[in-house]
Amino acid sequence: MKPTLIQGLVMAALLLQTLQAFSQVAPYGPSIKLDQARKAMAAAEAEARKNNWNVVIAIVDAGGHLVLLQRLDDTQFGSVEVARQKAWTAAAFRRPTKVFQDAVAAGGEGLRMLKLEGATPLEGGLPIVLEGKIIGAIGVSGVTSQQDAQIAKAGVDALQSPGTRP
Repeated sequence: MKPTLIQGLVMAALLLQTLQAFSQVAPYGPSIKLDQARKAMAAAEAEARKNNWNVVIAIVDAGGHLVLLQRLDDTQFGSVEVARQKAWTAAAFRRPTKVFQDAVAAGGEGLRMLKLEGATPLEGGLPIVLEGKIIGAIGVSGVTSQQDAQIAKAGVDALQSPGTRP
């Protein structure tokens, strides 16, 4: 079956979106402080508990080193490493892990993402950016990738409110 014009346009739009995400990355800044990581963790945990989602939440510094990791009760142990990998990927490549997931889903040249050493192409990892610089990243695993991302966003958003600047 030959691809239709609409399928081609959809693929091109996804590829363009991926390329734009790759070109809009923040530089690294000073690493996240423990009190900031705790604030992000508390907000992410609150989002997970509000929805009755059992997850693992990992926060890494700007160098990808683990700062905090929390496994909520009854979360599968396999999510420990997945959450850490999502956080590491978001910090190492300075972009949300959804960019990789979307590239792989688009197929074709996007499948090259699977060869990036250490990259986890699953939504749920977000860089933590303050004052325009990446200070760390958060990764969540345990529910759907979209729900993981929702929890991670709650953690990132907690550091965007007034009074949280280092």
